Amino acid sequence: MTHSRWILPGALAVFLIFPATLFAQDKIDSGDTAWMLISSALVMLMIPGLALFYGGMVRSQNVLSTIMHSMIALGLITVQWVVLGYSLSFGDDVGGVIGGLNYMFLQGVGVEAYGSIPHMVFMMFQGMFAIITPALISGAIAERMKFSTYCVFILLWSTLVYDPVAHWVWGDGGWLLALGALDFAGGTVVHLNSGVSALVLAIMIGRRVSYEREPIYPSNLPMTMLGAALLWFGWFGFNAGSALAANQSAVLAFTTTHIAAGTAALAWTLAEWIHAKKPSMLGTASGIVAGLVAITPAAGFVSPMGALVIGVLAGVVCYMAVLIKRPLGYDDSLDVFGIHGIGGLLGALLTGVLATTAFDPEGASGLLEGNAAQLGVQAVAVLATAAYAAIVTFIIVKVLDLTMGLRVEEEVEREGLDVILHGEQGYRIS
Repeated sequence: MTHSRWILPGALAVFLIFPATLFAQDKIDSGDTAWMLISSALVMLMIPGLALFYGGMVRSQNVLSTIMHSMIALGLITVQWVVLGYSLSFGDDVGGVIGGLNYMFLQGVGVEAYGSIPHMVFMMFQGMFAIITPALISGAIAERMKFSTYCVFILLWSTLVYDPVAHWVWGDGGWLLALGALDFAGGTVVHLNSGVSALVLAIMIGRRVSYEREPIYPSNLPMTMLGAALLWFGWFGFNAGSALAANQSAVLAFTTTHIAAGTAALAWTLAEWIHAKKPSMLGTASGIVAGLVAITPAAGFVSPMGALVIGVLAGVVCYMAVLIKRPLGYDDSLDVFGIHGIGGLLGALLTGVLATTAFDPEGASGLLEGNAAQLGVQAVAVLATAAYAAIVTFIIVKVLDLTMGLRVEEEVEREGLDVILHGEQGYRIS
């Protein structure tokens, strides 16, 4: 009894002396933190998945150079992100268009609470998005771009295009976020952004020397399907992880992601079967990715049946978008614009149509629930992102063309980039 009288005053004194520490510990949820660590690792796995997906579609003499485009981004953009990129994306708002420099070199980014997870976990999760986005662009210029120029390009593009758009949509104070634009996991920030930039780069660098003159055969389609499977697996972290907690929103995003991917794979396969008379494995793999892209902005906002609609439309529309590149005459080697650009655009607009409050009464609603204004906001987000990406990418590419040169010489391209640029062969013939 003598000591018990001091328990309450002692506890109060500890709280008064260390209130911030106690409060921060109480805010962090171990379950949410575990889920976000796993989600970050899943998104990281998408990058080698993308490398395999792209690498299997190019000719055998360029498989290593194509894989390198994705894997080198893991190093380059990781450094860019921790030095500057995270701060530009999520730092203190400057006019609604860019983040400040308060998080440069990760100053102020530690294990303190950021919502219900440590700040550093949020930074790492978003960093994986920043890495894969410029890597997506590489599919448009496969088999012909200088590796040195590509490395400089993704550093500049990430800083001048990705980081500002990420702040517009996701940063505290970003102008599109303030406008009410919905982008659950990156339909505009990641896919439309990279897809439009890929189209600009593909047009400016020009077509491959053998394009429509000689047959271009993929080196390893089983590798491409393996890459698609890894992308599908990793995309659960990409979309469901964007809930930033192990909660109902993550469950909805997980479910809609799978439904849209499976439905789009089926829709693309059937469309190709009807149009080309044969269903191809490459078509099915492409349909998987198209569905994953299109559901990304909508994953936490639409119902499972909404995801079914998005999957069907993504499979058919993206298949048609890939077909029109030949009549239009541009050489987007691995269909980045047709799948990511058009898929991201389609998904962003359909979010404005299909968003529902069925799973969150205080959440977002779309056109079908009487909120026509949301579709207008989504259209503004799409137009602003596409225009900004196209203009700034054009400027970056023009400067690099004048200073470093964009593409390898014709004899290098014919011989193959693997041996000439990297001194290696993916497949030894002798």
